[in-house]
Amino acid sequence: MTHWRRISNFALALALASSLGAAVGSRPAAAEATGTAGTAAAAGTAEATGTVAAASSAGADIRTRIEAIPGVTVVSDRTVALGYRQFILTFRQPNDHRDPGRGSFAQRINLMHLDVDLPTVLYTSGYGVSTGTSRSEPTRLLGGNQISLEHRFFVPSRPSPTDWRDLNIWQAASDQHRVVEAFKPIYASKWISTGASKGGMTAVYHRRFFPDDVDGTVAYVAPNDVVNKEDSAYDAFFASVGTDPVCRADLSNLQAEALRRRGELVPRFETYATTNGFTFTSIFGTADVAFEMLVMDTVWAFWQYLGQAWCSSVPKTGAATDDIWDFLDDVAGFTFYTDQGLTPYAPYYYQAATQLGSPALKFRHLRGLLRYPGAYDAANWVPRDIPVGRFEPQVMRHVDNWVRHDGSELMFVYGERDPWGSEPFRLGPGTRDSFVFKASGANHGANIAGLTGADGAVATAALLRWATPDSSVESGQGPSSRAGKRLPVRGFRTELDERCVADGDPRACRH
Repeated sequence: MTHWRRISNFALALALASSLGAAVGSRPAAAEATGTAGTAAAAGTAEATGTVAAASSAGADIRTRIEAIPGVTVVSDRTVALGYRQFILTFRQPNDHRDPGRGSFAQRINLMHLDVDLPTVLYTSGYGVSTGTSRSEPTRLLGGNQISLEHRFFVPSRPSPTDWRDLNIWQAASDQHRVVEAFKPIYASKWISTGASKGGMTAVYHRRFFPDDVDGTVAYVAPNDVVNKEDSAYDAFFASVGTDPVCRADLSNLQAEALRRRGELVPRFETYATTNGFTFTSIFGTADVAFEMLVMDTVWAFWQYLGQAWCSSVPKTGAATDDIWDFLDDVAGFTFYTDQGLTPYAPYYYQAATQLGSPALKFRHLRGLLRYPGAYDAANWVPRDIPVGRFEPQVMRHVDNWVRHDGSELMFVYGERDPWGSEPFRLGPGTRDSFVFKASGANHGANIAGLTGADGAVATAALLRWATPDSSVESGQGPSSRAGKRLPVRGFRTELDERCVADGDPRACRH
């Protein structure tokens, strides 16, 4: 997701690069914890060398077993690093799970197979799915298999003809349920679901409708907009984030100054679009509207992606127009606010407009400078040829109620300086064996590795416990403890996993 507009960009880049069942034994009381900055105490575990079984006869014939699943097509099959075998698959899903006779579509899946006896991580992207080899953080910690799902309606996993009424959280959860049912006969050990940002939301929604499909869920930086019309938590966040009030003031002043220079910057945006073949006709209508949306997004993007270490890069009020342009482009990105930048993420905006909700900030410091009231609403970010129905306010309330009263084996990881953490999932009186962690100083890239002390140890221990077969608990075996060949599969491995940082610049993750 910049903020709700660009959650998509960041999640797609970050989630596969840096993200990470019934609990075994007694269920401890639900716990909420606040992390502190630094290297996780669990890092030693994360970097440990796992011990996994040598390939079984079933594993040696894994393609045959996968191809035998009804509805599965193998698109590609290759051996990659550390003993993994990567399959790009498609899986036939009903357009409408309530009426399977209405046709089907091919959902794209990225399967990283290691051994059928190891835990399997179900990675819900919430967006498109990467065809690269990166593993989520839970997969790296467990040294297991990973099944990554593309969310319905993201190309190419889109029904044709397309009825947008079939895009909702229940239909997507039903997609995930069918995948679990199809692959569990092969991968019969423990299952953990995970996702980051909208992917984390998607993992929670799956559990709300099918709570017994997996043995535990790790949801990273997942917002929970229970009451869509009440967004004061976001305004409070931006009024207090970080420890540098001068930086906060500079960012607000930068937004105002950019709008005052609209007469210089919008024509430049129009020329930029024409030169690169970009248009504004199907979503915002004009470059002026698109520019206003970009400026409104910029401060959110700054805290989500960058943070206080970048405060010195914020142009002052008297800065050259070129410097303001460059900053806006680096942080928010002009390309994203064109038809070509936004259209691939139409499914996200549609869901935000109909069920998920989206933040609505007051922007009091920009009064008198904004021209398009209402344009910031999610429905106005959907291409005009897509019909958008009414918002359903009860949907998120039902999910929140389930988490607080019936949820179990849930782990939520947030960043202290991530705007999306302003409206988090919270545990309740009925939540069991579940945790909320906050990584001090972290942004939208928060993960277990960013937790320290007891937080890192508790989070890692819970994940390992959820993923450990019942028969292994008494013996003290972890999920990757098997007699046989030792493979360095646990922890981040450069030969397999991709980092979403180029030359130390996290802004590279978004483009």
